[in-house]
Formats: sequence, C-alpha cells, structure tokens
Amino acid sequence: MVLWIAGAAMLAGALLPWVLLRPNRLAPGEYARLPGVWMAAAVVLALLPALAARWSRRAVWLPAGLALVLGVWLLGDRTHAALIGQAPFARASAASGVWLYMLGAAVAVYGARQAVGTRRTGLLAWWWVVPVAALVLLGQLSSWSVLVEGRSEGTRWLQELAQHLRLVGSALGLALLIGAPLAVWAAGRERVAGAVLGLAGAVQTIPSLALLGLLIAPLSALSRAVPALREWGVAGIGVAPALSAMTLYALLPVLRNGVVALRGVPPGVVDAARGMGMTASQRFWRVQLPLALPVWLAGVRQAAVLLVGVAAVAALIGAGGLGTYIFKGLQSAAADLILLGAVPAAVLAVAVDALLRGIETLLGRRLGRAA
Repeated sequence: MVLWIAGAAMLAGALLPWVLLRPNRLAPGEYARLPGVWMAAAVVLALLPALAARWSRRAVWLPAGLALVLGVWLLGDRTHAALIGQAPFARASAASGVWLYMLGAAVAVYGARQAVGTRRTGLLAWWWVVPVAALVLLGQLSSWSVLVEGRSEGTRWLQELAQHLRLVGSALGLALLIGAPLAVWAAGRERVAGAVLGLAGAVQTIPSLALLGLLIAPLSALSRAVPALREWGVAGIGVAPALSAMTLYALLPVLRNGVVALRGVPPGVVDAARGMGMTASQRFWRVQLPLALPVWLAGVRQAAVLLVGVAAVAALIGAGGLGTYIFKGLQSAAADLILLGAVPAAVLAVAVDALLRGIETLLGRRLGRAA
C-alpha cells in the first residue's frame, strides 16, 4: 500500500510543472514541464516499485532508489536547460512537481526497505546515496536557484551554519550539565522528580518565540545592573537569551529520560553490585549508568533534534544561524533564501537524529552481548 501511495505521488509530480524560471530572485516567472521523453521515464519509474513488489520483493529497492536518483538528475538538468540564454541574475527554481516527485521517491525507498526487510538488503538498500552524492559533488545541481543563492552568499552561509551548530552544541551541553545531575538526584526521590519534571514540562508549553521575548527584559536589566556581564556577551538580544531559552527547552527530554532510565535499572542488579562490596559511586558508574545510558541517550537525541529547530527561531533576536536566511527570505518573499536556511536545517536535524540513533543501537547491542 505504501508503494502505491508513493507511486501516485511520483506520478502526480511527473505531470506537474517541474521548473519555475524567473528573471530575478523576486520577480514572478514561468513554469516549465518535463519534456515528453523524461516525463515518460519518470512515469514508468513512478509505477515500477509497486509493480516490482508483486513480482519480487527482494529487488523492489532497486527501482525505488533509481527513481530518487532520476529526480535529482532531472532537477539539475532542467534548471540548467532553463537558464540557457538568460541573464546572470535569472533564477531556475524547483516547482511543485519536483517536491512531490522527490517526496514520493523517498517514501518508495522507505516502503521498499519495509517490504524487503533491512536484514535481507543491508547496505544495498542505500546504493542510491552514492550516485546522488556524486551528482551533487559533480555540480549537477549547480544551476538550482538554492545553490546559486548559496554561492552568492559565500562564506557568510558557512558562518551562519557554524553559528547554528555552536548554538545547538552549547545549549545541549548546558542542558546535560544541568539536567544530568538533576536526573540522578530526582531518580530516587518521587517528590523531587515530580517538581523538576513539572517545571521542565511547563517550560515546554511556552512557545519558543514567546520564551525568547520573555527573556529579553530580565537579561537586559541584568546586563545594566552588572556591566561586567556585557563583556561576556550577556544582553537582552543576541546569543545570551537564545542559549537560555534553548537550554530550558532541552531540559525536559534530558530529565525525563534520565529519570526513567535510572529507575528502570533492575533492582536485583543493583543489589548484586552492593553485595559485591561496591560503593554507591561504583554502583552508579559501573552498573546503573551503563544500563541506563541507551534510554537516556534517546532523550539526548530528542533534545538535539528539538534544538536544531529552536535555533532557527533564535535568529529573530540576533543570535544568527540558519534561521537568518529563513526570515530574510520571508521578509523579501524570496523562496530561494528560505530554502537556503530551511533545507540545511532539515538535513542537519535528520543527520543528528541518525547519528545519535546509531549510537543508541550500538550501545544496546553491546549491553545485550554483555548480558
């Protein structure tokens, strides 16, 4: 069923406009569809994964991945063709057909992995990553308007990306520095756990933009009262309120999963460690923490992914990051600038989630073998 839904999305995408050609970043433009040959190829690949699943489930991942590769190649080919003979400041953007086709292709790849099973395919199910990466590195997408805007921004974009990563890393580090001891303290105390988790949960209910606004006044007053704090960058706008809000947002998943993980350690294991003569510190570091770490790390992963999104909103108060391009694009109605910030932020969130999920799985396997 998933493959048929993915095929329907790809089929609709192949028939919709593929490229929007505009004389400049802001002006309205004209839509262009795929040529007949490439439209036919896209239609065939849209239906092939679902049809292949009826013949041989083991090979269904091959046409699904091929559809994804074709979508990337056609985006680069059609944007390049649209800019031939145009002025240097013309822009060729991806139209609705591209987004719908790529969404369907991604769902088809996911559906193929579910239908075949990851154990049967293994790394072969990810074969499409190599050609897609090769197309990107070889400049196949160099005419796509988002990458054109990225080249025009140059090192500024890299600086904003680095700032985004610094905000996320700093806030996550502060949340762990504050949340980890609180979780250990609250794990064995019911009242403390209720109070701490209730307070962290109340912070989560406040919208991110509202929380950033609420922190401006007290931090401004604090910087005026203690001028020395200004030398450390503490002010009503900028990095200080952004880090404060992001740290508060990340506390709940770190605290909640930490408390649950520590309480989930089997009492018999702790009693056995106590019977072996281990001190309280040794029981925690050698027994409780290793067993609780996979579940606790799941909370850290949730916090990290959450922070990637909140860091984009922090650009509104001058903290920088990829959100700078999102809001700059919104102010000027430039979709390419919005994507220049939104697409990397989405990719960054997926990458962080995959990395930490892999660490969780690795720790779970090692603990399983040790048990």
